[in-house]
Amino acid sequence: MALVPKDFVNYKSTPVFSRDNVPKMLLHMHNTKAGVYGQIQVLTGSLKFYGFTGSRGELDKEIIIRAGETAISHPEYWHKVELLTEDTQFRLHFYAHKDSAIVAQQQSERSE
Repeated sequence: MALVPKDFVNYKSTPVFSRDNVPKMLLHMHNTKAGVYGQIQVLTGSLKFYGFTGSRGELDKEIIIRAGETAISHPEYWHKVELLTEDTQFRLHFYAHKDSAIVAQQQSERSE
């Protein structure tokens, strides 16, 4: 998987997810917003990342991400995850261009 472009900044991160609290939508096909890269950070255990060619596309890639590793999902890329171990914990970090409206909006919400 690719790297987040250098002129993109982290504008939001999720809480830590495990089998007990993982949002169901992450376990089913979904995509990131236009202009947004998602980074999966596995803290313990491992998970499998499935990438697809489109919303009804064929499987494009399968990547196992282990504790201490990260992977990147490109903007508007269809994907899902599968927790592979009972102790899997992970979080998501979202990145957008430093001058984008989504970053400005997030900064505005933080200052309110």
